[in-house]
Amino acid sequence: MKERLRKYISKAYLFGFDVYKFKRSIKGLSFYKKDLKELLKQKGQDNTFPLGEKKPILDERTESSGNMTGHYFHQDLYVARRIFKASPKQHLDIGSRTDGFVAHVACYREIEVMDIRPQNIDIENISFRQADLMVLPADLVGKYDSISSLHVIEHFGLGRYGDPIDYFGYLKAIENITKLLEVGGTFYFSTPIGRQRIEFNAHRVFSVEYLLSIFEENYQVERFSYVNDEGDFFENAELDQDSVKHKYNFNYACGIFELKKKSS
Repeated sequence: MKERLRKYISKAYLFGFDVYKFKRSIKGLSFYKKDLKELLKQKGQDNTFPLGEKKPILDERTESSGNMTGHYFHQDLYVARRIFKASPKQHLDIGSRTDGFVAHVACYREIEVMDIRPQNIDIENISFRQADLMVLPADLVGKYDSISSLHVIEHFGLGRYGDPIDYFGYLKAIENITKLLEVGGTFYFSTPIGRQRIEFNAHRVFSVEYLLSIFEENYQVERFSYVNDEGDFFENAELDQDSVKHKYNFNYACGIFELKKKSS
């Protein structure tokens, strides 16, 4: 029954209806009416602030002060800190959140950003190039000593962002990113981890074991961290054989890899 309900809620959200927000809003309606009545009572005949159009916000009363958990919060903050510490000569980001990770990094250094979607707003410290990384930008080969791509690779080739359908799109993207990175350079990479699958057309989920097999030829894993199914962050975790096979059997967690490119 719970599984069926979860599926109904997911489908409702797909078409723009947030069941949980609706529930919070219903709960908040009585508070809104009570608070408005009290405000009007206090206002009386005073017209310093005349009452304008009513715009009730009903769902935020019972929320926390902010979201400080989950994949994006932890990965964006953590990798931004790692890049600050490393202080690379030239850093490129591919597809990560501009209102999260990219903004964090742009606070303290210049960052180049590449995305398949257009971006027409100029922001200090951020230079933008529109590109599909399933196709190699030949003029950038070997240009960077530092590259990041956070929660991005899982989307390549699934059409979610207007990209062409390509079952092997994630492999093409990783191969091309490797070519853009100089030998000894660092690749900061994150993606959903758990039981390996495609949830079309949202994303892929990768097993840690499979990711390590992809990286084995070209990269040395310097650090591995993760956010578990509950949204909790674990920094610099073990990648021994037993952990890879048995510990990281998540449903939908986030693996964060710091990789150093090997010499060919």
